[in-house]
Amino acid sequence: MEGNLRKMKVSCNTNSIDYSLKLGDTSILMNEQIGKNIKISFDGKINCVVCGRLIKKVVGQGFCYPCFTKSAENSDCIIRPELCRGHLGEGRDPLWEKENHVQPHVVYLANSSGLKVGVTRSSQIPTRWIDQGASSAIILAETENRYLAGTIEVALKEHFADKTDWRKMLKNETLFIDLVKEKEEAEFLLPIHLSGYFSNNNTLYNFNFPVLKYPAKITSFGLEKNPVIEGVFNGIKGQYLYIGDSGVINIRNHSGYFVNIEFN
Repeated sequence: MEGNLRKMKVSCNTNSIDYSLKLGDTSILMNEQIGKNIKISFDGKINCVVCGRLIKKVVGQGFCYPCFTKSAENSDCIIRPELCRGHLGEGRDPLWEKENHVQPHVVYLANSSGLKVGVTRSSQIPTRWIDQGASSAIILAETENRYLAGTIEVALKEHFADKTDWRKMLKNETLFIDLVKEKEEAEFLLPIHLSGYFSNNNTLYNFNFPVLKYPAKITSFGLEKNPVIEGVFNGIKGQYLYIGDSGVINIRNHSGYFVNIEFN
């Protein structure tokens, strides 16, 4: 099976997370391959995920440089939601902003490698948390656009981390955190003018990832330096594949790479 890599799609039920990876016209049900030997081969071909043209080097997650600098998907507010201008009818692509950022958003607390605060579009629940490898998450605030959610996140970043330690996450070095209690305490950290967005939804989301065993150490593979990666496929967490005793590869970070994948 061969084709250009894009992030894996996920579906979630009460018992498991199911992953699928599309390569060309073929969709692979990844959970069914766990425990088999996997071989990923890369011949150097990369296509921009936006314009499709052949490129030598990606910028960001699968973009050529022109698309990276012009695409709305790479605006500053993707990383810093508080900079969003979509609610003002502005941005790199106002229509894209309206469809994606002038939409209901949530501010959340999650336990990935530890307690963190984050922002995502409401329609991305629970996909965003699964992509981050979170073991649990809870909604803290609900807003009508990305800008407001980002403003709340900024106020809380003085008290909570906003990044995941990906190595700890992949080794499953996660301690129990009472997210309901953390949320209750966070309510009093909100500035008065933002307190009305606090959510009364205390649904606790828990995630069980399809991993046979978690490694004691992590070796991260990149396809430029490792054009052939092979070993036992031990599972998936976030957008990472576990291969062999300690190897991992981030599929999303290799968006646009043309690969051949074999299982046996």
